[in-house]
Amino acid sequence: MIRLTRALALTAVLVSIAAPALAGPGDKALDDVRILSADDMQGRLVGTPGSEKARTYILSRFAEIGLVPLGDKFEQTFEFAKRDGTKVTGTNLVARIKGTEAGGKALVISAHYDHLGVRDGQIYNGADDNASGVAGLLALAEAFKAKPPKHDVILAVVDAEEGGLRGVKAFAANPPVPLSTIALNINFDMLAKNPKNELYAAGTAPFPYLKPILVKVATTAPVTLKLGHDTDEGGKENNWTNQSDHYAFGEKGVPWIYFGVEDHPEYHRPTDDFATVPQEFFKRSVATVVMAAQALERDLDDVAKASGR
Repeated sequence: MIRLTRALALTAVLVSIAAPALAGPGDKALDDVRILSADDMQGRLVGTPGSEKARTYILSRFAEIGLVPLGDKFEQTFEFAKRDGTKVTGTNLVARIKGTEAGGKALVISAHYDHLGVRDGQIYNGADDNASGVAGLLALAEAFKAKPPKHDVILAVVDAEEGGLRGVKAFAANPPVPLSTIALNINFDMLAKNPKNELYAAGTAPFPYLKPILVKVATTAPVTLKLGHDTDEGGKENNWTNQSDHYAFGEKGVPWIYFGVEDHPEYHRPTDDFATVPQEFFKRSVATVVMAAQALERDLDDVAKASGR
């Protein structure tokens, strides 16, 4: 190590104080999780004041990043009936980062912001499920704004995933762009907690042309990026094909990749709060999904050709 003299060291400290480092992509991801999983969000259950408060925060981050809506406004509402017949209105938030080359294929990034709300007086904060995925999406939006993508990137922060994938099904049924132009969906759901430093990318079994891209990313990823959980080989319960929002795209014939961690003791428990998030792993996980999504976007034309879209 080359040591600075005392005078040079003091100068370096003063310069550091005078000119703080600019925030980079993902630097606010921990804050995003902390805020979205705070008690005042009341578990972000669809159709509740807590859900509305979460949307207000996410929209403030959209504005901070400089995102624009796809259409007249970010909010896209939909209605569905619960099992007891009660009508509920959900709200998806949809933005677009325009690609540098017009008229090509589009990439959709999705993450659900809803969770389970309050049950028996306990708040289910859903820090990992799925404040972490929303934070990952926002970090990726920051990265694409800093280094514009070649293709249009559509950011879909969807509602009512818990209990039926209602929000993403509404999106897929009435997409804001022709479905034929969507070459790939990348879905983030639970990025924050794994004691083994592992993050999974599911989807390379049904879409093998995506495997070489992710294998290459895995060689330099700051977490252990593993492929799997997309067949019945380990039992149907370990096949994630229909277990999150990417499934609605798959039903429409759109290829997908799903990034997430395996289940942990806090999954769908009131203990899934910010205090139980391993912060260093989460930051590395976010960096990994940003790397992977950028790589997939760069190869999106080849992906579309391989899938016949």
